[in-house]
Amino acid sequence: MEKLNFSVEIKASKEKVWELMLSDANYREWTEVFHEGSHFVGNWEQGSEMQFLGPDGNGGLGGLAGIIEENRPAEFLSIRYLGVVTNGVVDSSSDQVQIWIGSHENYSFTEKDGVTTVDIELDSSEDISAMFEDMWPKGLAKLKEICER
Repeated sequence: MEKLNFSVEIKASKEKVWELMLSDANYREWTEVFHEGSHFVGNWEQGSEMQFLGPDGNGGLGGLAGIIEENRPAEFLSIRYLGVVTNGVVDSSSDQVQIWIGSHENYSFTEKDGVTTVDIELDSSEDISAMFEDMWPKGLAKLKEICER
């Protein structure tokens, strides 16, 4: 497992960026670059279980299951992944999903002079790092566009 880091500067308050990033409609928009139809089921409260889903190509939904490990509004959000979701069933034990178990996705928000910096640190296996290196900058550019409208 390796750590990947991404960052974006957005001309908006950190409260606005936080709110827009995590709202259902905007989340669907900025994460579409990762997977068309991306959405979440659950809420962002600390301790809540969430599912991050999208169409699986076979008429069902697939994605990741996680828990909101830490939530400090407009400052820090940490997601710890628990397994892979296939058609509503969470797999946390097969060999294929072990790379996700316990991995984190962390978001930090800092603001200076009306510009918010969002820093993302996530755990990634080597076989998908190149995909993330391509997708994350696109997703963050979309988030910036949404927040600066």
